[in-house]
Amino acid sequence: MTPAAHDQVAILAEQREELEAERLRIDKAYSLAVLDHISAKIRAACPEAVYVTFAYHNSRTLDLHGVLGAQPSPLGTCPELWDNRGEDEDEHPLDCIADQIESDIQTALAPYSSPAWASVHRNSAAEGNSWLLELPPADRAARVAELVHEHYPEATALIVDGRAAGRVIEILEGVADDGTPVRTPRPRWSSTCDTALTRLLGQLLALSALADRHLMPLPGDYVHPHGLSTSDQVRLMPLPPTA
Repeated sequence: MTPAAHDQVAILAEQREELEAERLRIDKAYSLAVLDHISAKIRAACPEAVYVTFAYHNSRTLDLHGVLGAQPSPLGTCPELWDNRGEDEDEHPLDCIADQIESDIQTALAPYSSPAWASVHRNSAAEGNSWLLELPPADRAARVAELVHEHYPEATALIVDGRAAGRVIEILEGVADDGTPVRTPRPRWSSTCDTALTRLLGQLLALSALADRHLMPLPGDYVHPHGLSTSDQVRLMPLPPTA
């Protein structure tokens, strides 16, 4: 291979890698956009909806079972709000969009790397091939603030590392007497809260419109609390107020 041909191959290989990374990014964003779209439709017809339940097959297709509400207690089961398997005699508003729900949920879960998978877990209240997908909140940033304020009521902002799929590096809790931010590294909360926050922040990062709205560049003098290097993927997220 001539030097010119070698250089051309190297250039094209780099371009191919860049395009593949962009395709994966768009796939993730599209998956979440489809999920948000159908979630809004489900909630419009059934405001109490929290989960979609379905069977998932090796062919990467699914059979829609129905929609469930919130679990009333740790030992309780999620109430069934709508059954798509023909067991309800009365008509339900979701009957009209059943095919769209099934198609859109399948689209949202189609990429192996789809962030929507973080919202899926096995339906422990049912036997066999039964899965639950938790519908995303209408406002992810507001939900993040609610979860954080349950443990840190004075929190005003988060430092989020996009390199770690949205993990929280530290919390800012106002300003000290000397005018410097009060920083709380290694925040402590339950594993359930940590999982929920990581899922929501990962989804927020995947949706560029939301990321641009809620995440800001850090000051140039920011020092990582664990002594690690920073990049433009480490961002500041001011928390919206909660009631």
